[in-house]
Amino acid sequence: MLDDLLGRTELKERIEALEDERHHLERQLDAESERRREAVAARQEAEERVNRLEDRIADLEGRVTDDGDGDSPDLTFRRREALHGTRLDEVLARLDSVETDPEGALSAAITDERDRPGDLDVAFGDRAALVGRAAPCVAYADDAGLVSVALRPPIVPDSFGEWSDGFRVEESWFRPTGRFGFAFVRSDTFALGVYEGRERQSLRGFTTDVKSKHSKGGFSQGRFERIREGQIHDHLKRCHEAIDDAGVERLYVAGESTLLDEFDADATASVDATGDPDEAIDDAFRDFWTTRLYGI
Repeated sequence: MLDDLLGRTELKERIEALEDERHHLERQLDAESERRREAVAARQEAEERVNRLEDRIADLEGRVTDDGDGDSPDLTFRRREALHGTRLDEVLARLDSVETDPEGALSAAITDERDRPGDLDVAFGDRAALVGRAAPCVAYADDAGLVSVALRPPIVPDSFGEWSDGFRVEESWFRPTGRFGFAFVRSDTFALGVYEGRERQSLRGFTTDVKSKHSKGGFSQGRFERIREGQIHDHLKRCHEAIDDAGVERLYVAGESTLLDEFDADATASVDATGDPDEAIDDAFRDFWTTRLYGI
């Protein structure tokens, strides 16, 4: 009775409702955390499967190539690994710490499998063909045969080959440095982040309603395709406007492989990120800044 007179009953009911809402949100957060853990585990599993499949594909492609040029068809990569985060830091630090006699360490960038510098044959011997299979890549080998590896970084430098007393490991090939724009683009989703190194300074994203399936009946397949192409064209126009507004000097673009040529970027990569723009760009950023390691 007193609670009713003082208005406490209503307050208590409101408190109970808010507590119920809080518990509901906590359950949602727990479910989302579990979903993310499962997604991480699934990603790692998928990466392992991709590595195994790429190994098999590369070996088969190598046999086709080697059968034609006289190299051994039995050459295979010793190992393959996707490097990112602390694991990438560890590998680069080890390479950077190697010291040899003058001209005892070869660093070489190979942008095209068909254009291998002659130094590769000196450094890698009969396994030089494997470096070509890993291209585009940066290859490292020493004259004692202790190091024999190729790395495919996100930013592959122009072709070069040099012997020195240590390996040439440029941070800008493997890690995000300085200020740049990173865009994720699909036919219906766009996200653009402006970064300083790994830190994102700003984010702009949007989705566009693009027809994905032609239903039976109604307008023809041809008209459906024209409508869809027009929607994608309008979507890409918005993407370009967002990039122009950002005013970044360096731009990296990741997303659907069929759309990458639409952008004048310093580097591009095909990635399979999905979801809302803010989630998709995080996944795309991680995939883009992953380095592939090939044991030669």
